[in-house]
Amino acid sequence: MSGFRQTCIAFDRVIGTFAAIPHPVAVEITAASGPDFICIDCEHAQIGRERVEDMIRAADLHNVPAMVRVPGHAPEAIASALDAGAAGVLVPRVSSAAEARAAVAATRFPPAGRRGVGPGRAAGYGYRIAETLKSANETIVLAIQIETAEGLADIEEIAAIEGIDVIFIGPGDLSVSIDVMGPENADRLNAAIRRIADAARAAGKAVGLFRPDGSDVATWEKAGISFFIIGSDAMMLSAGLAAGLKQARSET
Repeated sequence: MSGFRQTCIAFDRVIGTFAAIPHPVAVEITAASGPDFICIDCEHAQIGRERVEDMIRAADLHNVPAMVRVPGHAPEAIASALDAGAAGVLVPRVSSAAEARAAVAATRFPPAGRRGVGPGRAAGYGYRIAETLKSANETIVLAIQIETAEGLADIEEIAAIEGIDVIFIGPGDLSVSIDVMGPENADRLNAAIRRIADAARAAGKAVGLFRPDGSDVATWEKAGISFFIIGSDAMMLSAGLAAGLKQARSET
């Protein structure tokens, strides 16, 4: 079992960020800052299949695990990310137990799943296929994203499915789906997040949460959440530039 997966399923705190800037240089800079992992965002950022592999290589230079948030549920997209050498995948918009089981099957080689065998980067371009077949099912991290009203309603059944490592909560989409957008509805959204977290922990699963910044990580840790994705490289670049320019203007 990989050290990263072991850390996740042991409920140790891990803190990473999304890689949304589609270039290996951005990944190298992010990795050098010391995150526990990076999640390359192929759902909302404009990152293609060829670029993903180079971005994973850049993370590997700093020994930082690189996950990939795949665009959707297609098993081909999941297989592509894993063949490129990703440490795991984050599957968005999982709204039913059937979708969760399909994600498990897509990440596992037979007989545990339906992932195809190929000579990609993860298998040493064909030189380590046998080794990969022996270890991949035990080392890949599978995180599924709960961010819809349907997923919230079925969370107990979803969380019980074997093969899922992390139940990851997307509060932005969740707030839209259950109609609790805005600060005036914060208590209702937080209650939904806590319901998901409680169900996941009761099923023995690690719980993840997206936060735009790290200001309330300690608060959510008390709710049993241990896997955090904080903002993105693009968000931090924007915030850093704005802060630097504001400071420069205030001193002139």
